[in-house]
Amino acid sequence: MSLFLVFVAIVLVGAAVLLGTGLAPKVFRRGSGERRFDDGFDEPVASLPPVLLPEHAAPADIDHLRFAVGLRGYRMDQVDQVLDDLRDQISAKDRKIQALGEELERLRPPTEQPS
Repeated sequence: MSLFLVFVAIVLVGAAVLLGTGLAPKVFRRGSGERRFDDGFDEPVASLPPVLLPEHAAPADIDHLRFAVGLRGYRMDQVDQVLDDLRDQISAKDRKIQALGEELERLRPPTEQPS
C-alpha cells in the first residue's frame, strides 16, 4: 500500500510541474492548433554575418571562404569539394579570358592600339 502511495505522489508532483511550468501543451502537442514539429531546440539566432563572396570573386576569395559549423549542418567534406571545384572553374575561366584578351591585342591592327 505504501508503494502505491509513493507512486501516486510522484505522479501528482509530475503533473503539478507540467501544469505549473506550462510544458503540458508542448509535451502533449496541444494548444494553439499549430501542427509543427518541435524538436526542443530554439530557433537559430543569426549572430554570425552571412557568408558572401565579393561581386567580382577571385579564386583566392573562395580559398578564404569559411562556413559556420552547426549541429545539423552540411558535411564539411562535401562543401570543401564543391568549393574546390568552383575555385578551379573560376581559375580556368580567368586564364581563358586573359588568353583571349592577349590574342585580341595581338590581332588588333597597329592603328587601333589603345595608348
